[in-house]
Amino acid sequence: MPAGAFLFVLATYDRLGPFQQLPDPQGTPALAVRAERLIIRPGEEIENGTLLIERGVVIAAGKDVAVPDGVEVIEGKVACAGFVDPWSSLGLDPTSVGDMGTTPSTRAVDALNPWYLPEERGEALRGGVTSARVQTGQRSPFAGIGALVHTDEDTRPAVLLEDACLASTIGVSRGGRAPDVFDRVAEVDRLIGALEKGKRYRESQIDYRAELEKWTKAILEKTTELEKDFKKAKKDREKEEKEAKEKDKEFKEKKYKEDKKPRRVKVDADDEALARAVNGEVPLVVEVHRASEIRRLLDKTESFDRLRLVLAGGAEALPFAEELVERDIPVIVWPAPMGDPRPDEYEEHDLSMAGDLARAGVRVLIGSGGGRDARELRFLAALAVGHGMDAETALDAITAAPARVFDAGGRVGTLERGRSADVLVFDGDPLDTSSPLRFVISRGRVVVR
Repeated sequence: MPAGAFLFVLATYDRLGPFQQLPDPQGTPALAVRAERLIIRPGEEIENGTLLIERGVVIAAGKDVAVPDGVEVIEGKVACAGFVDPWSSLGLDPTSVGDMGTTPSTRAVDALNPWYLPEERGEALRGGVTSARVQTGQRSPFAGIGALVHTDEDTRPAVLLEDACLASTIGVSRGGRAPDVFDRVAEVDRLIGALEKGKRYRESQIDYRAELEKWTKAILEKTTELEKDFKKAKKDREKEEKEAKEKDKEFKEKKYKEDKKPRRVKVDADDEALARAVNGEVPLVVEVHRASEIRRLLDKTESFDRLRLVLAGGAEALPFAEELVERDIPVIVWPAPMGDPRPDEYEEHDLSMAGDLARAGVRVLIGSGGGRDARELRFLAALAVGHGMDAETALDAITAAPARVFDAGGRVGTLERGRSADVLVFDGDPLDTSSPLRFVISRGRVVVR
């Protein structure tokens, strides 16, 4: 490789970070997908539609899309967007996932380990999961900053969003022991106290900027005033210096009130992460299950008018459906069969909950429960359908809905123009588990045939 090209690649690598996919100098080959049902997004389909892909993104979708000569055409009965798992730890270092000492500023992107069981990412791809939200410290009160990543078998999985959310857990079993009711209430209050601290931190930053602007303006005005009467000021200063010298005294410069610059707010990474959540810059995902904690969490967060709260788990969330709808709080459900004994917080878990919440108007996302079994996502969605959830809503819960909630709706989750070309091609309905998944396309590349 020429030295100049090497330096370009090195500089690009440094800019994008160690886990971001580097640009392919040759470009990803163009590709077309033809399907009897082309699902652009749940609720919007094109019969006998064609999808045209160039450089890893969708550039056209319709009935009469012209396919250039020489472009590979993949055909199937049904095509839809790749699945997005909103609750996973796929590709993360397992020590970081189980770390109980994580803080609000702990970053999941720093725990990505592409060399740890890459076959699990391959299985996820073969299950149709092309991207996932991953999280460290999944039993820690403060789980840190989650990331949204592409599910690549490559040694450098691409990061869609380094800061997809802030996460917390309340009332979950730790070390095989479920916390008692007092501990659970204390965990809610600890989270609220941290959010209040983050709110004050952001307010202090705003106050500092306002004071700095005021101080800068005052200094400018004083400078203009002194420059205007420079000669007089100079004579006065020289006179004062002379008098001080004659009296054998120390000459002291005049100090103006405006000279004292406002003190900058001390940088705190944890407070900054909390402030971003309070200000609605990122969603706050809270794993919480029991009615007592959900009730207290909803009550205590009502005053944070910009907070974008997302519940995960929510085994007893149904009684609060009306408030969840009113406040537009989504719920990530893990509709998995559970044996007996089950974790204490899942005692009221019911496979029909996803459908019940959705019918009540709650935005429901379906996730694989925070583990590395993202490959099961399609089957979990099908299980929810089998227990009463509408099929279109269930498909939305593993494609467009999680993409929107985690601020990636303009990049993944649908097959609209400009979106990443993450496409699944089936022999039948995507949530009919007897329909084989024939092709998986990730960022315009056929990764499963």
